[in-house]
Amino acid sequence: MKVLQTLRSLRGNKVGAAIEELHRSENNLAGALLNLSDLQKSDHEIFYVARDVARWSQEHVRRLAEVAQVYGLELDPAPEDEATVVARVKQKGSELAGRFHEPALLLLADLRHIHRTAAGVSLDWEVLAQTAQAMKDSELLLVAQECHPQTLRPMRWANAKVKETAAQIMVTG
Repeated sequence: MKVLQTLRSLRGNKVGAAIEELHRSENNLAGALLNLSDLQKSDHEIFYVARDVARWSQEHVRRLAEVAQVYGLELDPAPEDEATVVARVKQKGSELAGRFHEPALLLLADLRHIHRTAAGVSLDWEVLAQTAQAMKDSELLLVAQECHPQTLRPMRWANAKVKETAAQIMVTG
């Protein structure tokens, strides 16, 4: 009996750690999208699309916090607020400005960052979905099935924006 409890505890700890990492990653993705939106206010497509998909990541943070309770975790259901994001934006902007002097290069760097971040989040959702399926945890599986497809949109959108802008940014003056 004790061995079974230990195995469940270990499995729960691994799943809990995966949920906790995904919660952090979704918060980071939302922050990167809000950052891009704030930096590109004059480009209405970037501004509005980035905000829309950031809201999805913020909702994923809430959903992960709910399901995490089953695994003994207390994750903050409130996504990082914009003040936290803006502070991080200013720091990141300063770091990038040291490397890239043109705003267009900053845009390209931000789009690449969003793509990489969303790709990582997508893989984390896949791991969680496969785990939930193997454990027959229907609640966790449902969350993964509902949230994962929404994570693919910012990745595809960032990729499309890179294709649309990269040549012009890199070739022109």
